Amino acid sequence: MRTSDFDYDLPEELIAQEPADQRDQSNLLVLNRSGKILDDLKFYQLKKYLEPGDRLVFNSSKVIPARLYGKKEVSGIEIEILLLTELVSDRWEVLVKPGRRVKIGTKIRFDDELVAEAVEYTDFGGRVLEFKSEGSLQAKLDEIGEMPLPPYIKKKPENPDRYQTVYADKEGSAAAPTAGLHFTEDILEELEDYGVDLSYLTLHVGLGTFRPVKVDDIEEHDMHEEYYEIDKETSNDIMNTKKNGGRIISVGTTSVRALESAANAIKNRKAAKDWTDIFIYPGYDFRIIDGLLTNFHLPESTLIMLVAALIGKAEVMDAYKYAIDKNYRFYSFGDAMIII
Repeated sequence: MRTSDFDYDLPEELIAQEPADQRDQSNLLVLNRSGKILDDLKFYQLKKYLEPGDRLVFNSSKVIPARLYGKKEVSGIEIEILLLTELVSDRWEVLVKPGRRVKIGTKIRFDDELVAEAVEYTDFGGRVLEFKSEGSLQAKLDEIGEMPLPPYIKKKPENPDRYQTVYADKEGSAAAPTAGLHFTEDILEELEDYGVDLSYLTLHVGLGTFRPVKVDDIEEHDMHEEYYEIDKETSNDIMNTKKNGGRIISVGTTSVRALESAANAIKNRKAAKDWTDIFIYPGYDFRIIDGLLTNFHLPESTLIMLVAALIGKAEVMDAYKYAIDKNYRFYSFGDAMIII
């Protein structure tokens, strides 16, 4: 299967530059597992296609202020850093710009209290940096770091909290699990009152989620590892839902990757903590999820390939064409679709 099979033309004006005025005012396209379009809704109408006994599974990872700007200590050349994954305390995999300027041993100073040294190269062209701070690195990130918005968003949101889900509580992501951005506390409460069950896992979003596919044959693409955690209670609840005939609906592709990576542990009602490089594309046999709530993704991305694995390649491309014709808004701050 070719990467170009997942290309499509998107008018630039449909790339959402800011979130909807209210989280739940986004549009919601409804499809079934055969790819048939069922409805056009507003997100606050989500309950219409859910049933008591269904279970939504959310990624509770929280975006950290992962973009930093510093200067090389010797030359003063400006360097941009994007934190990806904390390997051990204060040692991070990062992307650097310009990368050719940061060789092993290079020291980058961010302010009087924070400096980092490049200690390793990574297999994706990044670096491993070891940070030294007079206080807590997290406190320093909160002070001088910036929210790492995707490059297609040209302006910073007036309220940075709109790039966090309302239920985010475990810091560690370099990008938001954007399908969850549409939920409000009121909708979550409404769904629970209706009888829909809610579960939470954690997958820290890093390079594996948004790294572009640069090979012609998608099977040759290597996913970068991301860390996830699923507790025993969540595994048990998922299996009880399945036993009782309810559907497991993943909120976002990151939740899918965690659930499918931990399928064996979940089926044995066990906790799972691990790194995953799972790459889901057409032909994959889903083991845990029955449905998916997700945003509209970039052309030729691993995310649109994952959606195609659930409903079919031709079907997902038809759905995207329909959404474009209907002026849906795309990408992180855009609208959503649910596949049930």
